[in-house]
Amino acid sequence: MSARELITENLDLWTGAVTKKSSSGRGSNGKVELTGVKKLRELILELAVRGSLVDQDPSDESAQELLERCLRAKADSVELGKLKKARKHATITSDDTPFGLPQGWVWSRLDDLVRVINGRAYKKHEMLSSGTPLLRVGNLFTSNDWYYSDLELEEDKYIDSGDLIYAWSASFGPFIWDGGRAIYHYHIWKLDLFDEAAVDKRFLYLYLKAVTEEIKSSGSGIAMIHMTKAKMEELIIPVPPLEGQHRIVQKVDELMALCDRLEQQTSDQLDAHETLVDTLLGTLTQSENATELADSWARLAAHFDTLFTTEQSIGKLKQTILQLAVMGRLVEQDAGDEPVITCLGSYGIKTTEHVRPGWAQVRLGDLGEIIGGATPSKRNPNFWHGEIPWVSPKDMKTDQISDSQEHISVEAITNSPLRIIPSQSLLMVVRGMILAHSFPVAMTTAPVTINQDMKALVPPSDISQYLLLFLKARKATVTDLVDRSSHGTCKLKSDKLWALPVELPPIREQERILRRVDELMALCDQLKEQLNQASETRCQLADAVVEGALN
Repeated sequence: MSARELITENLDLWTGAVTKKSSSGRGSNGKVELTGVKKLRELILELAVRGSLVDQDPSDESAQELLERCLRAKADSVELGKLKKARKHATITSDDTPFGLPQGWVWSRLDDLVRVINGRAYKKHEMLSSGTPLLRVGNLFTSNDWYYSDLELEEDKYIDSGDLIYAWSASFGPFIWDGGRAIYHYHIWKLDLFDEAAVDKRFLYLYLKAVTEEIKSSGSGIAMIHMTKAKMEELIIPVPPLEGQHRIVQKVDELMALCDRLEQQTSDQLDAHETLVDTLLGTLTQSENATELADSWARLAAHFDTLFTTEQSIGKLKQTILQLAVMGRLVEQDAGDEPVITCLGSYGIKTTEHVRPGWAQVRLGDLGEIIGGATPSKRNPNFWHGEIPWVSPKDMKTDQISDSQEHISVEAITNSPLRIIPSQSLLMVVRGMILAHSFPVAMTTAPVTINQDMKALVPPSDISQYLLLFLKARKATVTDLVDRSSHGTCKLKSDKLWALPVELPPIREQERILRRVDELMALCDQLKEQLNQASETRCQLADAVVEGALN
């Protein structure tokens, strides 16, 4: 079976319902990330640059002649002073090459095909609000924030539509620029072909795209990985005959267009699936009585195996379970339960009667002592690396908090407004960009301290576990209370947060609700595990097909 036949025969393997999503359900660019299609694109590139996607034509002009033309053009550039005398590279041996070449192909160093030209670094005062666009790495990947320049620069510091460029710091990858005349930043190289009639820049783009992960992994740095120009120039490139290059580019264009259609089709299916899940789950929380709820649940249960087939749909099911729990819809009420007012009254907590018998409504801020946080001075080493957990928003990734990434000493507490927060307290993030889409909340299972972006509530231990459940169920409500300033700061103001009305059932009913929620969450986790296993199996099959194609 040819590589082309292998791809088309196994389309369902890559484009089935198995998908991966970010925590928000979408990738950073707002599109669903389809791992199957992504893997298919990678396979197409890999097969293309190995010469396995198209037939080889013995009548094509030898690639060796193309390479010699590039070398002559490079030598001319040196003579004219456009290029410094090139360094001599070691001869390419079979030990250097990652795969065997089809007949008529040759290996070349990148700097024998192109001149790798550095962009320019800019000082803050040179980055203006008008002038010639200044292309930075971020503009190629995620950012729409542009700077401009009025500097008059050498011509090779500009790019124009059709130029081949490569981003080489933090984010990596080749691009054929289509944004008109622009200045390019130091973290981008312009790859200027010595002979455009010998090398199709689109083929070179495809090869660089295919090996970008390898290029990045061979880079230097920890906080910001980068590649050196000298190392990039030594990169080994396969060069097919020119007509073969054109055929490869054409075939890749055809197959990538197919991937685009498959991706759009699958994205549309996922959007429709998402809408269906939202609608049916909504019927549960909107049910006005037990009969309606039972009917809605029966409709849902009849299609459980087709509805909850993605991580996001299972996440929505979990959130619906939490909402039903705090609405009193998950367990039976017992008239013999002691009203929660009796318990709260023993702690001096003021309540108002709730419409449901035995329940009560209380302001969140009235349910216990409120404690703020602080950061001990970083200049005093005696304040840090102690034994006391110092919780910050980055630690708020689980429901139960007993430790943190950073720790402080007793001396830090003695010399700051920090206080020890006891076990079974509620921790909440009240400031930070995470509040734009979520409300991190957790319960302490050991004494801790917190930083200034957080607040703690110390409620009666009888209700702390249920209160955690309530706040998780009301995350959307709390997120709506967040103030977003014009410069992007997100903050939960105390008057809004602590005025949040909390509905509390009798203590015995709280215990029944918590047990029931644990049971249902365990079932959801089993469903998610089955989904992950199916996804892993599909990925293993796809990997096996890829390996078969390459071998």
